[in-house]
Amino acid sequence: MYSGYITAVNGIKVGHAQDFEALTGVTVILPPEGTVCGVDVRGGAPGTRETDLLRPENFVSNVNAILLAGGSAFGLDAAGGVMKYLEDNGIGLDTGVAKIPIVPASVIFDLICGSSNVRPDFEMGYRACEEATINEKRQGLVGAGTGATVGKILGKDYAMKSGLGSATIRVGELVVSALTVCNAFGDIFDHERKIKIAGCYDYKNKEFKSTIEILKNMGSDFSAFNQGKNTTISVVATNGTFNKSECKKISSMAHNGYGNSIFPVHTMSDGDTIFTLATGEIPADVSLVGALASQVIGRAVANSIYYSQSKGGFISNSDLNRE
Repeated sequence: MYSGYITAVNGIKVGHAQDFEALTGVTVILPPEGTVCGVDVRGGAPGTRETDLLRPENFVSNVNAILLAGGSAFGLDAAGGVMKYLEDNGIGLDTGVAKIPIVPASVIFDLICGSSNVRPDFEMGYRACEEATINEKRQGLVGAGTGATVGKILGKDYAMKSGLGSATIRVGELVVSALTVCNAFGDIFDHERKIKIAGCYDYKNKEFKSTIEILKNMGSDFSAFNQGKNTTISVVATNGTFNKSECKKISSMAHNGYGNSIFPVHTMSDGDTIFTLATGEIPADVSLVGALASQVIGRAVANSIYYSQSKGGFISNSDLNRE
């Protein structure tokens, strides 16, 4: 039902670049010309670029790339490399005097994993574009998911490794896909199987701890939100035809996929963001696509856990049963 990668949407290219020693990286989504984009940003600590431009009342509707990156606010530097690549290839908004690439971006805080002194930069953004292809299908420890972790209420000693996940659903000719980098504060659930699959983990006793129960017992001590910065960032892509307002609505509905899979979600230390890309190949209903987007987001979140690998001292779901 959910087989496939975001490149299942015709014309979508994905490229990754990463540093496996420093444990950080970037993911670039390159849509076909004329693709419309909307965004919905939630949570209290977003790190974004060009999201105001995507508000429905503002001028630009089409984008040339979406950047997802590690490095927290430092990682936004990688957008410069994406812009340079697009400029070198004659891609951008034609202003009459120059073509200006439109590159919205969102970042995660991955500085607790690997080296905090190495962050995505101009070169890494450019390299990810060079690597972009319609055949990309990797998940887990790749691109912007390289340094992702979850379950940080008690700090890094209780966190688990996550990564990048993707999923696709098809209804006739309609395709709805998602690509997600899960770096959440909360615990992670496989919504369909109704099980916890990652989160705050007691390495000594080899068992999950409940983030919400820990919060309840902290009383007025709000230091939990300083134990590790977070954020889950995603791109939904569809071959449906939508304007910018409708893309924003799809992003809004897609956040239900976060709500089904991450708890608590949209906290003050999360900057959860979902972009929606519409390539405009077929007519489609915004409510249907929004509901399907919620489903593929939930599956992409789960895949970001299932496909990850233990790294940097953080255990992955795949290794829990091997201890």
